[in-house]
Amino acid sequence: MRFRHARAAWADRAKRHAKDSTDSGTGGSGTGTPGTGRSGTARRAVLVGGAVGLGGAVVGYGLTRAGDASAKAPTAGPAPVSGRPAVQGRRALLMQVLAHPDDDLYFMNPDTQYALAAGTPLVCVYVTAGEADGVNKTPGLPPPPADKNAYSSARHQGLRQSYASQLGLPIFTRWNESSLALPGGHRAELNTLEHEGRRIELIHLDLAMHTPFRQMGVPALWRQTGLRLATVVPDGSPVRRVRSYDHEDLLDVLVGLFEHYRPTLVHTLDPDPDIQVSDRLARIRDSEQPGYSDHADHTAVASFTWAALARWARTSGPDGPPEFSTVAYRAYYNRHWPDNLPRAVLTPKAAHLVPYGGSPEWNCGNEAGCGDYNVGGDRPLRNRKRWVRSTHYRHPGPRLALTETADGRLTAYGVLGMRAVRWQEGADGTFGEPSDLGGGPLAPTLGSAVLDDGRLLLLGLRFASVQGLGGADTREIVLLEQRAPGGAFKAWTGLGNPEGVDADRGRRIGVPVAVTAPDGRVHLFVRNADQGISTRVRETGGVWSPWRNLGGGQVQDGLTAVVGADGEVHVYAPGREDVHHWTPEGPSPVPGMKSGPRVPADAIAVADGHLYFRPPASPALLAPAGGAVSFPGYGPVVAAGAHLLGRALDGRLRLVHRTTGRHTTSTTDSLDGFVLHGSPRRGPVAAGLTPEGQPWLWRPDPSPEASGTPGTPARKV
Repeated sequence: MRFRHARAAWADRAKRHAKDSTDSGTGGSGTGTPGTGRSGTARRAVLVGGAVGLGGAVVGYGLTRAGDASAKAPTAGPAPVSGRPAVQGRRALLMQVLAHPDDDLYFMNPDTQYALAAGTPLVCVYVTAGEADGVNKTPGLPPPPADKNAYSSARHQGLRQSYASQLGLPIFTRWNESSLALPGGHRAELNTLEHEGRRIELIHLDLAMHTPFRQMGVPALWRQTGLRLATVVPDGSPVRRVRSYDHEDLLDVLVGLFEHYRPTLVHTLDPDPDIQVSDRLARIRDSEQPGYSDHADHTAVASFTWAALARWARTSGPDGPPEFSTVAYRAYYNRHWPDNLPRAVLTPKAAHLVPYGGSPEWNCGNEAGCGDYNVGGDRPLRNRKRWVRSTHYRHPGPRLALTETADGRLTAYGVLGMRAVRWQEGADGTFGEPSDLGGGPLAPTLGSAVLDDGRLLLLGLRFASVQGLGGADTREIVLLEQRAPGGAFKAWTGLGNPEGVDADRGRRIGVPVAVTAPDGRVHLFVRNADQGISTRVRETGGVWSPWRNLGGGQVQDGLTAVVGADGEVHVYAPGREDVHHWTPEGPSPVPGMKSGPRVPADAIAVADGHLYFRPPASPALLAPAGGAVSFPGYGPVVAAGAHLLGRALDGRLRLVHRTTGRHTTSTTDSLDGFVLHGSPRRGPVAAGLTPEGQPWLWRPDPSPEASGTPGTPARKV
């Protein structure tokens, strides 16, 4: 694979330059105190390998500093439609950017584990050292003396133990530990392990979580000018010296890592957590930042990540934007909403935290510690914060929008390189190469609606600006309108933000959904900052109404908009204690709902007036208006015609006939962000994106005799 060939080349380069380089770097203040900013010394444009430390080889690679003015400037408007072929990945690589060691285990699994089990190479970048107050607490024992270097090292060891077990190896398997050269003279600790063709790399930047001057580490680095943040040197690390980062340094390092590894799928954290009002004691108890439902480190690292991804996409080469898709994960948000993982999925997810937590009694070979001792065993399941019990997406919904031509062929629209792209199905039943539709930088989920004349509207949530340092940080809803059915598109236009000019509230909006009413008007809906919904309506002449707050809520994002049998527009959303429902006039009782359990854990599927959803922490599928379907699984389901599509408990996709209960199951794992299309000509069709960023098609056999048999494997480009 390209991934492995590149690694060999980097190692050779490191050996050639080892005699000329040392792990000395540029040094740093070591305090995290405000400084004078960047020195006037010119930096080298290309950096190469370094010295050997503590027995670990140093891997170096050439990276250029993304310092041109065009890369730094905020985008004035959505990227234009080019229509040119878009770059598409051929080798999958999943990169996760985390704030702390364990964010992946708590918030991104089981998705990470499914991708790893399917053979997708994994690179995890941990921005902070996770040293906290330096006290590695063991339940039931007096707290030990604070030692930040040791505690950080113990958490690194816990990650090695957890990922070794996820590869099917003994937890104390020895990893290759080395020092990785980064832009600006920075270095990172690199841990690498490979087993039976599956590869994991853990990269630790080790920025300090806290400083002695009440600067909140990375959050301050994101917000404030003139700051430098020191690194922590974990005990036993091959990186030996403290360095310091400013805002631009961290962006450069992240862009450099993206450019070097060229991931096709990026897992990030939530850059725009919900508004969450609580008192000071509750915030401290729940580890949340003032006013919002997440840890401040998560938000800051996510902001740096999205800014770096947007910069990487804008500074791409002549072949177009890089071929990555993204998924952003909610974090401490999980405790505020119903649990959405049933026991059969939750148990293995929580089990990955057991070797991470480790024990002071273990003999792991790391003198600083054998894990994060306050985590492990059944403690994640007993924790009142309940973080491990859900996996929620910041931008939920299908990652593709599908339309069908008159001859029954499909066209798919999605987001690659933070730009909209289009794939068209060929005569062989597979999608061709993508064409670029611009619009970026976009969130990964598109909304769509088809006008009465057959023209398509695409709608996206755009990161209009992600600057930090007191600069603009704004989001907007954008629109792409087709000129003729199946033809070219007009220029992207902005539809604004339901929160108006309040940029902070505007960051909290959800992804757009839309539906065309029988009278030809298009109704657009977006979850707003108050966790209700707002709407705009496109009249048949093309004029959009102003934004209007429909109230209601509070609901999770992941709206479902349909035209009911009554010919009216209906919107459904999952609330904390009930299903919520709106018409274009405002909140309304849910039609046809019977008494009984009605708390949804995820989005609502609607088919012929029947609602389907999974209750909290349960594999069941409820149909509160009657007609329940036997469909054990987890996560949301989607509906089209007489069929429902969702994940079975083993993570594979299953298509179920909603009245007969007959089903067929995909034989391919790790099919993400799925959508179901009810084709009048060819029956139900499922589609989504692979970890390579390629679209797949699955045409299951829906016939009655197919019950219990594997479906047709997903078709890849």
